Amino acid sequence: MTDIERFALDYLPVIIFLGFAAILSILFVVGAAVLGPANPDPEKNSAYECGFPAFDDARMKFDVRFYLVAILFIIFDLEVAFLFPWAVSLGEIGVFGFWSMMAFLFVLTVGFVYEWRRGALDWE
Repeated sequence: MTDIERFALDYLPVIIFLGFAAILSILFVVGAAVLGPANPDPEKNSAYECGFPAFDDARMKFDVRFYLVAILFIIFDLEVAFLFPWAVSLGEIGVFGFWSMMAFLFVLTVGFVYEWRRGALDWE
């Protein structure tokens, strides 16, 4: 058996999985287009969560609070991403790891309280 054949056999499950995922995703998209109802009305096309009309000029100005909320979401989402591996390895890292994470959470909490006091989380 040559190296190329061995390489292909090693990655055959990955290739099969990618092919299956591609076929399944194409079937879902085609199925939604064929079976899904397409009766838009003004209420469906109205501004929902973004606060401005969805089908308008792409270069229009909008409130900076959207950026602020997005940045705050990313910050606290990353905090949660750091908490999972910390919680899994807490038994191995010991007391030093525990207090390091408490310091990290304290800094983030101070930042959150600061943003809250400044009114960055208030939507008017």
